[in-house]
Amino acid sequence: MLTFHNVCSVPSSFQLLGIPGLESLQIWLSIPFGSMYLVAVVGNITILAVVRVERSLHQPMYYFLCMLAIIDLVLSTSTIPKLLGIFWFGAGNIGLDACLSQMFLIHCFATVESGIFLAMAFDRYVAICNPLRHTTVLTHSVVGRLGLAALLRGVLYIGPLPLMIRLRLPLYKTHIISHSYCEHMAVVTLACGDSRINNVYGLTIGFLVLIVDSVAIAASYVMIFRAVMGLATPEARLKTLGTCGSHISAILIFYVPIAVSSLIHRFGHQVPPPIHTLLANFYLLIPPILNPIVYSVRTKQIRERIFQILKIGTKMK
Repeated sequence: MLTFHNVCSVPSSFQLLGIPGLESLQIWLSIPFGSMYLVAVVGNITILAVVRVERSLHQPMYYFLCMLAIIDLVLSTSTIPKLLGIFWFGAGNIGLDACLSQMFLIHCFATVESGIFLAMAFDRYVAICNPLRHTTVLTHSVVGRLGLAALLRGVLYIGPLPLMIRLRLPLYKTHIISHSYCEHMAVVTLACGDSRINNVYGLTIGFLVLIVDSVAIAASYVMIFRAVMGLATPEARLKTLGTCGSHISAILIFYVPIAVSSLIHRFGHQVPPPIHTLLANFYLLIPPILNPIVYSVRTKQIRERIFQILKIGTKMK
């Protein structure tokens, strides 16, 4: 590490603290975090396997669900193994390039996940408001293009973040990051240079993703509810709304923790640092854990196939 003026330096690596303020409890915290990560990995791999083998699930909604499962695996795997390494072995050291790569993966795939939810809202809109055209509008190629568009948007939005840090902010007051992973603002606040451009860009991307996507999803559901209310019987309305239940639950599971964590980071200066860091980790763990559970409980084909797999496994023992 090269030092300038005995204050700022060019770091070759950073030191992640894990959960600052809870160092004495970190070995115990590894138990729930490790357990949740295991549940997330098993749950999402199970969803991928079930959709692959169950031909009745080869539909747009479940292809999007597979995309969510892959994204959730990337999000949880990019952070939790490193966090467990800090808890178990004190392995908080992370190279500068590895730190920026982790930052890119976290923010990029969170953006991609928001885009997939937007695509799923479009799928539900077409399925309910124009059901006769659903199979012709949401073809396999269209589903693939929507997934690719969400991925490209994530790369284009988030790609400049690590580049701006690398090129504009070479000097840092300290190499110690009071966080469990390389979150954008946690790194930028350590920089010695003018970080206003980074802050504005980060806020702009947050607005585009969180606000614009959620407004577009809300608008699609307003039209869906208007169409549902036009159905003849209450039974038909409930049955039609039931097809949206899993998607609505997954949206709330994703957006609410992110919104709470973002608000606390920007405005919750009185919130203790350990609470903020725990929330930041939970919003990367909660969707990967709950999405497979929600879709397994609410989707008959997934539920029956999982029970079938469990019965076969029991008989083999």
